[in-house]
Amino acid sequence: MWKTERKYYLTEHEKIHTAEKPFKCSECDKYFRNKAQLKIHMKSFKCSECEKCFRKHELKSHEWSCTGEKPFKCSECNKCFHTKGNLKSHESIHMGEKPFKCSECDKYFRNKTQLTCHENIHTGEKSFKCSECDKWFTRKSSLIWREKFHTGRKPFKCSECDKLFYGKGQLKIHERIHTGEDPRWLHPARTP
Repeated sequence: MWKTERKYYLTEHEKIHTAEKPFKCSECDKYFRNKAQLKIHMKSFKCSECEKCFRKHELKSHEWSCTGEKPFKCSECNKCFHTKGNLKSHESIHMGEKPFKCSECDKYFRNKTQLTCHENIHTGEKSFKCSECDKWFTRKSSLIWREKFHTGRKPFKCSECDKLFYGKGQLKIHERIHTGEDPRWLHPARTP
């Protein structure tokens, strides 16, 4: 049990358990547990594409994800990424490194994040909560898709018919319609 001498700290701590967030940002409608968190947030910077707020060091990579810009290029296969961290993670593919082992099924993973996401399959734990509809997800990528759905923003556009998509993968599958390929199979090695 958490103890403190000061009532204020206890009240603040209890908000963690109730999920109460009474302090609202006037710019982006995001809610916070206390004034201090709101003040930190208010010092953040707004994305010119989607108007979401970020700390200065996070804003540029977020804007790249909004615009589709990927300035970090793999020297092995020329694949491009939004962040330097994603590039480094990708480069481990070429080296074949998979040092993280699942204790349940003995599968190996390139990084701790992939292992943690995989382990959620075994535990059924849903760690990622959508701030819009309160739905929980086992994978962060599923949460990101859900949040894109709520914004209604579809930044990926087909050059042939102007149809819009939430993600690049959806667009790639769709573009196969125009080439005459079976759209159900994105990867060339997988044939129906």
